[in-house]
Amino acid sequence: MDLTPSNLQILFTGYNTAFQTGFSSLENDAMIYEHYCMVVPSNTSKEVYPFLKELPSMREWIGDRVIHGLESGDFSIKNRKFEMTIAVPRDSIEDDSYGLYEPFYRDMGMSTRKHPVQLSVEVLESNPICYDGQPLFDTDHLVLDADGEETSASNDMGGAGPAWYVMDLSRAIKPLIFQRRRDYDFRAINNLNDADVFKTDKFMFGVDARANVGAGLWQLIVRSKQTFNAANYEAARNRLQGLRGDYDRPMGLTHTHTMIPNSLEGSARKVIVNTLATGGETNEWAGSSTLIKNPWLSAA
Repeated sequence: MDLTPSNLQILFTGYNTAFQTGFSSLENDAMIYEHYCMVVPSNTSKEVYPFLKELPSMREWIGDRVIHGLESGDFSIKNRKFEMTIAVPRDSIEDDSYGLYEPFYRDMGMSTRKHPVQLSVEVLESNPICYDGQPLFDTDHLVLDADGEETSASNDMGGAGPAWYVMDLSRAIKPLIFQRRRDYDFRAINNLNDADVFKTDKFMFGVDARANVGAGLWQLIVRSKQTFNAANYEAARNRLQGLRGDYDRPMGLTHTHTMIPNSLEGSARKVIVNTLATGGETNEWAGSSTLIKNPWLSAA
């Protein structure tokens, strides 16, 4: 191939097409993060989030309104930069072997599509600090009891095995926040006279983005590292649905989804999917929540 500007633009178009093909091929599997992440746009280097200390519900209007205040505090999520780049040697293009690189760019598109899930799990398993100053999963979240005195609430069931999660994903606010500052963008340095091309004798094709994930509402998710069985599933489910707001008010939480690593699929299916229990009796928990199998979750 002659390294003319038009030919190099055709090369970029071909690689971009391969990238987009790979990116689009995972339309469903790679979007699972949107179940448990509230996706928000970002307009600056970091965003400060106001959060309700409780999830209010309608009440009979007697006297003045009860104002539920948004508390922003210092809780913020700072954007991070991500990139992935593959270089193609000038000689490969001149010798018409550039087609060998197309599978790499398709795979780059697939990896890019999966990145929000990967990033969300990285943050989830790091147990980040949430708006109340406590780790997302903690036995000492502070709430007010019926008398207005501080008391502790827990969304962590303990244990030493692979973590699994029960969640209420029926609300607009989610347990995690995916913050998008600049969407994933495939770009190239394909100018023969560019300084980097001159120094390395390679053309660069890559993708980059600015984004991050942070904690949302701890009240919407419970973590368990206990053995995944019916008893522990019921206990985690009851913990989530039994969480109460300030002044001991019901929060109306509903267990809608259960998220597991690949290693717990068999155990989870026995509890949540199979219509019959191990002994042949009716499985009372069948269909009680939607199962999310997340391959990025740690299996250990």
